[in-house]
Amino acid sequence: MLYKIRFGIAILIFITAILGITGIFYPLPLFDIQTAPLIQRVIIDFTVISIASLAIILLLTLLFGRFYCSLLCPLGIIQEITALFRGEGNEEPRKNLPVKYFITAITLGVMIGGSALLIRYLEPYTYFGSAFTLSIIGIIALIAIIVLTLFKNRYFCTNICPIGCLLGLLSKLSLFKMYIDKNECLSCGMCERNCPSGCIDSGEQYIDNETCVKCLKCKGLCPKDAIKYGIKPKEEVIFNPKRRELITFGAALIVLAGAIKAGIEIGKTAAEKIKNVILPPGAENAQRMFNKCLNCNLCVNACPNKILTKADKDFGAVHIDYTKGEKYCKYDCIECAKVCPSGAIKKISLDKKQETRIAMAVINPDKCSKNGACIKVCPVNAITKEENEPAKIDASKCIGCGRCKTVCNSNAIEVFAINEQQRV
Repeated sequence: MLYKIRFGIAILIFITAILGITGIFYPLPLFDIQTAPLIQRVIIDFTVISIASLAIILLLTLLFGRFYCSLLCPLGIIQEITALFRGEGNEEPRKNLPVKYFITAITLGVMIGGSALLIRYLEPYTYFGSAFTLSIIGIIALIAIIVLTLFKNRYFCTNICPIGCLLGLLSKLSLFKMYIDKNECLSCGMCERNCPSGCIDSGEQYIDNETCVKCLKCKGLCPKDAIKYGIKPKEEVIFNPKRRELITFGAALIVLAGAIKAGIEIGKTAAEKIKNVILPPGAENAQRMFNKCLNCNLCVNACPNKILTKADKDFGAVHIDYTKGEKYCKYDCIECAKVCPSGAIKKISLDKKQETRIAMAVINPDKCSKNGACIKVCPVNAITKEENEPAKIDASKCIGCGRCKTVCNSNAIEVFAINEQQRV
């Protein structure tokens, strides 16, 4: 019963996630509590909200274990749905491969150092977002994970995912754990054969809470109710790291330190190759956007004018393309800032957005038709014109929204990227 209730809640959350990522309905709390984007927001902004949100997730994990992976992670839910087509049984205890600790150390280290380059390709939320917004890389990654799930069930969660590894380490210390009551257990192996994480050894009557995602499937299948969830009895060993584990963790910490340094260097190197592009208000500059954007594409689908475009060969993160959609940035819109979970686009207010220069418009006087149409649509009154003279743009007022260019019938207006967004 508990498994069915948990699975039902997970499906509702999954449907909500699809509605949000496709721009149909955006449930702000859901995407703002995805772990990897939250970690980055803490690194970038260090706001009370981001710190509190991350602290709550980590605290809940320390109390209850990896429920995040089976309830809130969209990619985890996709794997659980996929596993339904595998049939039941034939699972074996899965080893904790040390490589996952190094994957996590490198991925999180580079992100702490200032670059989201690796997290884009290894983080479950990003896979989900890019796949459901029809990004080629995201689709390929999702298909690969689905195929892996069909053969190895939730192997990605247990031995590859850096967020799963991080939460798993906390789960080893959690107050409430899954465990087997040895006095009740028949050693029938039902729980082991059906565990999607491969974390149960029925012969040893042991559950590895580091890899357990708390799906509760085993609890519902046990004929003797020998699978328990709660505080382990005192006679049970709660946490007793072996020498090999300590050596592995120590080596991973060394790798983490090196990855942080590498992340700093990656950020600097990327800056030298970045092409200037027009960015959404709150992105600040191309280097920052390139290094912080997770390419989840939530902002792309949320943009009402459809001018935001996905990463391409010219720029490896979301940016503005004034040749698409309505071809200008709405003056009274901050949807992209509202939905960005990672802090790549800062959650600025509408007033601040309306005072932020994201580009610069320039009028070619030789092409200007002098009809004054651009003056009427400029939201900041940056364009003036004397009688029978070409229109002029006051550079101190222009915010680069591109609205003027959409009504110019003589192609006299061009909008250029700037190095740094500024307040006018």
